[in-house]
Amino acid sequence: MSYRVIDKETYYRKGVFRHFSQDCKCSTSMTARIDVTELAAYSRRTNTKFYLNFLYVLSRVLNSRDDYRMGYLWQSDQLICYDVIHPTQYVFHEDTETCTPVYTEYCEDYDTFYANALRDVEEAKKTREYGLDTANHPNWFDASYISWLSYDSLNVELPDGYLFFAPIVNWGRYRRENGRLVMPVSVRLNHAIADGYLVANVFRLLQREMDAFAAREIAERIFS
Repeated sequence: MSYRVIDKETYYRKGVFRHFSQDCKCSTSMTARIDVTELAAYSRRTNTKFYLNFLYVLSRVLNSRDDYRMGYLWQSDQLICYDVIHPTQYVFHEDTETCTPVYTEYCEDYDTFYANALRDVEEAKKTREYGLDTANHPNWFDASYISWLSYDSLNVELPDGYLFFAPIVNWGRYRRENGRLVMPVSVRLNHAIADGYLVANVFRLLQREMDAFAAREIAERIFS
């Protein structure tokens, strides 16, 4: 884990950060549906798991901009930006109706990430322990697939005084609308380090990265 300390006096969101970390501590979240038609088709063609492919794209998006990699060290009152953040996904156990966190390191190389994520999931299936370990995973964001429902809205609440800056992202089942597959995605960020634009930007980047990811695979097949 490595990071750089952000100078709060020259931070480009200085005024907003001060207001939402001192006067009005709160978070901001949005739910929107994104078009996953091409990513679903890619997953079928390659016989790979859709949710792991989406997890890769999501991890790529959240690592693409400093604003999504922010952290706060309360012991020293330091605003920081991690060099990289990794996804905490979850395995649901049908027999106990409980889940186990799965810590998978992000790797820009898709094949490496996919293999590692699949391995980590299989290992997590062997236990029924909750196993949450945030103390040793400070630069990890929450990525949870709600597989039972194609929902319309979801809100994650944290204590107002808790300056938790890691993204929290949930997504549900995709459904067919007007001949396309659309999927609900919810993004929560602390308002001190993100506003409506930065939250909405996650959806725009997700759409762009998913389409580019699927198109790249098609191009590789054509020219191979």
